[in-house]
Amino acid sequence: MPRTQELPAADTVTPNEATVPLLPCLSVDDTLAFYRALGFEVTYEMTRPYLYLALSFSGFEVHFGTAPEGLDPTRETSGGCLVLVDAVAPYHRAFSSSLRTALGRVPGRGLPRITRFREGQSRFTVVDPSGNSLIFIQRDEPDVEYGGSSGLDGLARAVDNARIFREFKNDDATAARVLDVALRRFGEAADDATLLGALTARAEVAIALDDPATADELAGRIRALRAQ
Repeated sequence: MPRTQELPAADTVTPNEATVPLLPCLSVDDTLAFYRALGFEVTYEMTRPYLYLALSFSGFEVHFGTAPEGLDPTRETSGGCLVLVDAVAPYHRAFSSSLRTALGRVPGRGLPRITRFREGQSRFTVVDPSGNSLIFIQRDEPDVEYGGSSGLDGLARAVDNARIFREFKNDDATAARVLDVALRRFGEAADDATLLGALTARAEVAIALDDPATADELAGRIRALRAQ
């Protein structure tokens, strides 16, 4: 009978572990260019006899290997990791500034991209050219009420629900559906401030979804509401 390997007792394990994500890489050149644009340092680069890249930023690392054959990041999830930090805003500012310097812009849709960030937000996501998501999360992030905050109702609650889908699930399509249904159901009864917030949120989603026709239509409704 094979011997069962004994695991170390909890009190004998030194708490100095570290984990490093190993993510798929579809293009060495695109991956290195993007992460360098973000401000990462390339600490190891090998393409033969097999692909292996190591990059670092501040106190953490991400590594890359060969992507599975047939991986299409526009249609399916690639890899990802969570990066827990004390405050997310400085990271978003640093990445945005580096991208503007390197690329002349901050890509907000397609691949690669960095998700939007608003004051008070507790997370954002960097999506690289291979579709990998690095999700930066504030350590003391408050609990999420899926469906929207119970302290809100009607259109305001739907706006909060859409925010959760965008910020926590990176799901702009569902956020758009949530807002469309709520605007039809609650839009006429909502006060101007709440309606303006909902229309603005929906316009932002339209831009993220590369839907200029809807974005223009919503911009017209926003201008008309502000002119009242």
